[in-house]
Amino acid sequence: MMRRGFQVAAGLGHQRTLSKIPHLLPRLNMASASGSPTDSLVSRFCLEKTDLKDYALPNGSWGPEMLSLYQEFLEKTKSGSWVKMPSFKSNREHIQGLKLPFELGVTSDKSDGRIFTRCIQAEGQGYEYVIFFQPSKKKSVCLFQPGPYLEGPPGFAHGGSLAAIIDETFSKTAYLAGEGLFTLSLNIRFKNLIPVGSLAVLDVQVEKIEDQKLYMSCVAQSRDQQTVYAKSSGVFLQRQLEEASLQ
Repeated sequence: MMRRGFQVAAGLGHQRTLSKIPHLLPRLNMASASGSPTDSLVSRFCLEKTDLKDYALPNGSWGPEMLSLYQEFLEKTKSGSWVKMPSFKSNREHIQGLKLPFELGVTSDKSDGRIFTRCIQAEGQGYEYVIFFQPSKKKSVCLFQPGPYLEGPPGFAHGGSLAAIIDETFSKTAYLAGEGLFTLSLNIRFKNLIPVGSLAVLDVQVEKIEDQKLYMSCVAQSRDQQTVYAKSSGVFLQRQLEEASLQ
């Protein structure tokens, strides 16, 4: 989610470092009227009312498979078992009222940054995707349609674009499932190429949480599950965000 985590990951495991961070939110005891701690994280991350543009909504570039599967999962959100994650241009717009731990604070006050998977603004040309999260099972499904600006071999998506969207889905799932913030490792075994403009379905699961780490897995495949594009595993470090000053 945030690559600077690699630079400090070695020190994050030491309690002496953690103890110096002021005003931390209590670990996973944020439960309120929304229900469980995970529900509370989801409600804070997936804002119901906002003027921010949600890039995870259908547009004219979405193919029939992408649209139909999106509608299927959208129906599942009506029962509350699944949540559609909005996708704003920057992660700072997701987690309102929270900020990075002080030693990772950004010195620049510029706010024109964009998350990597939302850096191509033209509809259909880059990353078209939407993520649905199932809180009870700590799993996610990402619908990913690569555009022509993500081409590697002629007519097919670059392997790096798939790695990026897997990491992005891992990171969002890791945070909502257990305050996972930093990618510690990401391993991918590529199986088949993804045709540009086609749909890849990423099934992401949190396998276990221990020692302040979340262990995750992903299978990227076609909708009919007949073609596997890649299998991946990742480890994310749990790290609490600070509560931003109200001043």
